[in-house]
Amino acid sequence: MTTVKPPTSSSAYRRLSDHLDSNSDGYGPLRGSLGTARMGMIWLAANLVVTTLLTGTLFVPGISWPLAVGMIVLGTLIGGSVLVLVGNMGTRTGLATMSLTKGSFGLRGSFLPVAANVITLMGWSWVQAMLAGVTVNFLVEQATGFSSPVLFSVLCQLLVVCLAIFGHTGIARVEPWLALVILAFMAYIFVTAFLAYSPADIASIPQDTASGWTAVTALDVVIATAISWTVLSAEFNRLARTQSAGMIGSGIGYMLSTVLAMTLGATAIGYVVLDGGEAVAFDPTVIVASFGAPLAVVIFLSVMATNTMVVYGMVASVVNMVPSRRVTFLPTAIVLGAISILGSTWLALLNQFTAFLTVIGALFIPVFAIMIVDYYLVRSRHYGRDILLGRGGEYWYRGGVNVAAVLVWLIGAGASLLLTYVLPSPVGATIPTFVLSAALYFAWAGATRRIDRKKRPHVHLLDLPEEHGNHADR
Repeated sequence: MTTVKPPTSSSAYRRLSDHLDSNSDGYGPLRGSLGTARMGMIWLAANLVVTTLLTGTLFVPGISWPLAVGMIVLGTLIGGSVLVLVGNMGTRTGLATMSLTKGSFGLRGSFLPVAANVITLMGWSWVQAMLAGVTVNFLVEQATGFSSPVLFSVLCQLLVVCLAIFGHTGIARVEPWLALVILAFMAYIFVTAFLAYSPADIASIPQDTASGWTAVTALDVVIATAISWTVLSAEFNRLARTQSAGMIGSGIGYMLSTVLAMTLGATAIGYVVLDGGEAVAFDPTVIVASFGAPLAVVIFLSVMATNTMVVYGMVASVVNMVPSRRVTFLPTAIVLGAISILGSTWLALLNQFTAFLTVIGALFIPVFAIMIVDYYLVRSRHYGRDILLGRGGEYWYRGGVNVAAVLVWLIGAGASLLLTYVLPSPVGATIPTFVLSAALYFAWAGATRRIDRKKRPHVHLLDLPEEHGNHADR
């Protein structure tokens, strides 16, 4: 008798899908094991990327080099504080950033910031793929005369998607060491620039007032950069063994990498101007032409590493949206990866990078203001296991949505855009937006008597007892 074997055409796909699901960082809280130094290296590596460097090229010669450096330091301290506080929520609970929004927005209301997060990360993915593609195209064109930045952008993003599916764990291990290589090359650029021209020479470059840049707009962009990284802060910091390891490591790692990278960008573009070149902002080929092909290699490798983790974080956000395994990693990665590859052809986005950062700030400054107030002030630094439910429980609010949080979010986002484009504020848009959103949410919590004044001991979600049965499957 012949035994008929079942078809195996999809078995390889199924095995890969099951492997990715079992090894992903999703489906509930994680307990971290990394120390301060390791956390610092992760954050140092994450932000030592070409986008951060090129952001520094936006400011000079619109404002003077010393003023640009001052705004970079100040904006990084302000924005980095938000990043550290949200990241610490991840360390304390074990949850990723978007999972934490369930506490303040509701189990279903959190779908709104999750959707905004996916759009934001998708935009970052496109920008980084384009920058890598433009850089590779520059080298190929120099060597062969062939030029197709769209083709190389697509190929770079295709590689990123494959790495996000098959090799994100390896990239996460390699990235901190890649940061050391990037730091070494950054030192080379600083030395080259300052041997050719003194800081006083760079500081004396005439300001281009027609560019529209001011100290306040530069400050807003630097803070918005920190906000854009905060969407992944709890993902990284929940890997920390202790709160101090997460806060000190992320604080030093993020702030050091941002100040160094943005200052390098401002310095490099100043060098280009003094050397007789044109100050074309946010164009990697301008700097590569001045400092050589090795910089292009470093740019490519850093973008590949960081963009891989961005795509992985985007997929993880969607997978973690519901507390079950109905939304799995591989099909989500394939769909979002295909969109990211198609979007990498939209090279015109590079000319709208400042507007892109403005939108990120408008969307997420109110979100993080609400999250910080809700967790640290309203709920006395405690989220219970009800946050892992699919429906019902403490974080169900009304129909799964905290309408007050959504309204404050909309008001804050509207205020940010208003202060940016209609009624420019003398202190920028980011700080007033954060203060307004935080004050409105805290006022609502006080008026509805939701403020918990109990002193609760810190307990990780994994150490809390089950309250309503098997929460993760509801």
